[in-house]
Amino acid sequence: MAVMAVVSVVGLVVDDRVLVGAPIWSKPFKFAVSFVPYCLSLAWMLSLLPKGRRVGWWAGTVVVLASVVEMAVITGQAVRGKRSHFNHETPFDEALFNVMAVTVVILWAGTLVVAVLLLRARIADRATAWAMRSGILLALSGAAVGFLMTRPAPGQRSGVSKVVGAHSVGVPDGGPGMPLTGWSTTGGDLRVPHFFGMHALQFLPLLVMLLTVLAPRFARLADERVRLRLVVLASGAYAAAFVLVLWQALRGQPLVHPDAATLGAAGVILLAVTLGTLASLRAGAPSPRTATRAEGAAPAAKGLTS
Repeated sequence: MAVMAVVSVVGLVVDDRVLVGAPIWSKPFKFAVSFVPYCLSLAWMLSLLPKGRRVGWWAGTVVVLASVVEMAVITGQAVRGKRSHFNHETPFDEALFNVMAVTVVILWAGTLVVAVLLLRARIADRATAWAMRSGILLALSGAAVGFLMTRPAPGQRSGVSKVVGAHSVGVPDGGPGMPLTGWSTTGGDLRVPHFFGMHALQFLPLLVMLLTVLAPRFARLADERVRLRLVVLASGAYAAAFVLVLWQALRGQPLVHPDAATLGAAGVILLAVTLGTLASLRAGAPSPRTATRAEGAAPAAKGLTS
């Protein structure tokens, strides 16, 4: 996928074709870049399994093969100058899209197997275990948003229309979009919750790593219980934000133009995160009595060792 990302960059430079309002090589580029951290995260999680590694290996291999097939179709259609998604223009295009639909289901199922293994695994560090389990469940939820995109949009009819399905809600695909991502700036876009949910697989484990790196510098973070509380809080906040952007997209509302209801919900999430963070850190602070006992115990311990 890293190689395909480089190939796609070359395509963006030398090929000036545009399809559905975007450079034709932007889709292969975005998918390749997205698959890199997704597969690396799964590989890292599988390496931590104390049991079921053979099943995990097969599940990971299935995910890889499904990803390769999907990228082959996306790249091949880009070379042909055709849409890869929702394309029913010819029997061949429809067959390729159906192949992609099958590979997406297989990829989702393979990831589900990994999720079950992680949910059953006994991992010593509870914060790491919680981050991985929450991350992969949110990733599955984000991937499932893709199934919503295959529904016929207004004006489309299965078996009749050349295009059946859409990323955008309330507006046609290919309209004004955000830089780089291409997410609609005039209507809802299901790619927002799709992206946001799937990349919980990286965000939550990276949060654990960051807390672990900061632990030697901040005494409260050295407490495993504090790190666990912060990761649980982050998981809940991430899930709430995922639901929020999904709700926003389904209402046909652009990510960059939230209404009062969306802003109010976002404010509630932010307030809960702030209060939860303060409470988690305060709970990790040693009481004066505990600190005094610890200081008194240190000389005694030193005397015993001497």
